Amino acid sequence: MNVRLARRPSRRLISSTTVAASTVLGLVGLSACSSSSSADSKNDGKLDVVASFYPMQYLAEQIGGDHVSVSNLTEPGQEPHDLEVSAKQRAQIEESDVALHLKGLQPAVDEAIDQSGTQTKIDAASLTSLEKHGSEVGGHAEEHAEEDGHDHDSEGSDPHIWLDPVKYTEVAEGVGKALEKADPDHAADYKKNTTALVKKLDDLNTKFEDGLKNTGSKTFITTHAAFGYLAERYGLTEEAISGLDPESEPSAARVKDLQKMAKADGVTTVFYETLVSDKTAKTLASDAKLKTDVLDPIEGITDKSKGDDYLQVMESNLAALQKALGAK
Repeated sequence: MNVRLARRPSRRLISSTTVAASTVLGLVGLSACSSSSSADSKNDGKLDVVASFYPMQYLAEQIGGDHVSVSNLTEPGQEPHDLEVSAKQRAQIEESDVALHLKGLQPAVDEAIDQSGTQTKIDAASLTSLEKHGSEVGGHAEEHAEEDGHDHDSEGSDPHIWLDPVKYTEVAEGVGKALEKADPDHAADYKKNTTALVKKLDDLNTKFEDGLKNTGSKTFITTHAAFGYLAERYGLTEEAISGLDPESEPSAARVKDLQKMAKADGVTTVFYETLVSDKTAKTLASDAKLKTDVLDPIEGITDKSKGDDYLQVMESNLAALQKALGAK
C-alpha cells in the first residue's frame, strides 16, 4: 500500500484564446483559482475517493462517512472483471485524492492507478492474505477427478476476499488507517466509523458460523470460483463449474466430474449469479436433476440484488446456503 499524507487539489486543464501575454497570465491565474474553487465546491471540501468496484465503494462510504465523496469505476450491472478504463476514468483517477482497488481483480484498473499521480493509493489485496484457489476449494471433487485421471490445479491467487467477513474486516481496518493518514483532520471520525463497521462484520461472521454449523451437506456448486474463502471459513466445499474466470467454459470432463460428485456428496442446488450467464448452471442442474438458486458474489448492487447493500446481500446468501445445505 502506498500512502502519502498530503492532499493536493484536483487537476484541471486550462484553455484560453490567444491574447496579450499579460492578459494570458491574468486569465491563467483566475482560471486556476476558479478551477480550485470549483473542485472544492463540487466535493464540498470532502476527500475525493475513487473505488474500483462495489465492495471497495462500500468500505469507502462506510468508513469515510460525511468526509468523503466516493465514485465507482464499475457501473451497476457491469461485470467488474471485464472493465476497461476509459480516458475519462483515467482523468478521474488522476484527479482523485484516494484510489481504492483490489489488485488482481481488474488488471486495467490496476494499471491506471499504478500510472497515476494519485496521492493515496490503497490496494485492498495488501491488507490481508490471499490464497491460490482453483475450481474446487476444500472438498472431494478433486479426489473424484483424480480417479478419472483429470487434474484441476489451483489457477492463481483468488481475489474474492470480500466474501469472507473476517478477511473483509482486515481490509476495512487497513482502509480506515489509510484514510486517517490521508486526512488527519478527520482521523477520529474515520477510526469511529471503522470500529462500527468492524462490529457489523463481526456480527455477520457470527451469523454465518452459527447458521452453517449443522448442515446435512457441506458441498455446493457455483458458476465460478468466487466463494472459496467463504467455504474455507465455514467448513464448506465450493465446487465451481468454471474457475476464477466467470466467463470461461467448463470442459466436458469437468461437467461429468461435477455430476458424479453431486450424487456422491448429496448436493441439492447449483448456484448461479446475476451478472454472468446462468445457461451452463441451469443446464448442469437440469441434467443432474438439481435445483437452482442465486448466490451473489456482490460485485455490484442492481435491481436484481437480494438486498440494498453488502450486509443485506450477504445475509441473503447465508439463507440460500442454509436452504441448499439443509441447515438444522
